[in-house]
Amino acid sequence: MNPCDPAVARDQAAGAAARRGLRVAELRTIAEFEQVVRLFDGIWHPEPWNPPITAELMRALSHAGGYVSGAFDGRELVGAAVAFLAAPAGQALHSHVTGAVRPGAGFALKLHQRAWALERGLSRITWTFDPLVRRNAHFNLAKLAALPEEYLPDFYGPMGDAVNAGDESDRVLAVWRLDDPRVARACDGLPHRPAGADGAVTALAERDGWPVTLPADGPAVLVAVPPDVEALRRAAPETAKAWRHAVRDVLGGLMARGRPVTGFAGGCYVVERGSSAPG
Repeated sequence: MNPCDPAVARDQAAGAAARRGLRVAELRTIAEFEQVVRLFDGIWHPEPWNPPITAELMRALSHAGGYVSGAFDGRELVGAAVAFLAAPAGQALHSHVTGAVRPGAGFALKLHQRAWALERGLSRITWTFDPLVRRNAHFNLAKLAALPEEYLPDFYGPMGDAVNAGDESDRVLAVWRLDDPRVARACDGLPHRPAGADGAVTALAERDGWPVTLPADGPAVLVAVPPDVEALRRAAPETAKAWRHAVRDVLGGLMARGRPVTGFAGGCYVVERGSSAPG
């Protein structure tokens, strides 16, 4: 199978949506964009001055050739994604925001986005995510086979929404190389598990809910994250803050020294000495 074949990517996207009884389509009207705003309001509960995106901006992005799509269960919008063309020109799409409230909708949206990008000759999609959110790390690195390539401390500054409030907005830049055979296999439903996960030593562990840094080194190391940092922010903000700084120091420090993150397994980032990722 050619991992760059847009027709194959379209079939993968259509299959992922159909298996969940969903339909994914590009959005083009103000009424549709207003549906997205309401959907995202229900997910993030942002302050009025800090919406994830506005209907007017989606209208502009769509008209200028950007990507705005929605996942529908019947007539109900259950997920949406917004992306814009990025550098290097003609090669990349940056996915600014994706949100979903139905199982499988996020995966269907990402596969639709990949097919859209391949049809336009693009070779990669990037996006940022909070490295402490375990389910997102699993989704991005295992289910989609994207790979982190940059650690971005406090990337957005203070964020006024119910999910991120009270925490520093560290992010990891995920890069989805659309022609990578591992990505194509992931889009067929075969999640990526890095070989380095087996036999890796632990550099950051959880003990009694708190992060514990260990003097570990080896060909591959594991960096743990808490099971549910969003609940931790509400129940034990000091513990959540300790995790933020520990992951920043350990994972961010390893990445800054050029050690590649090759995947996510067992609730941990897998960081190796050498990279099996494409350049």
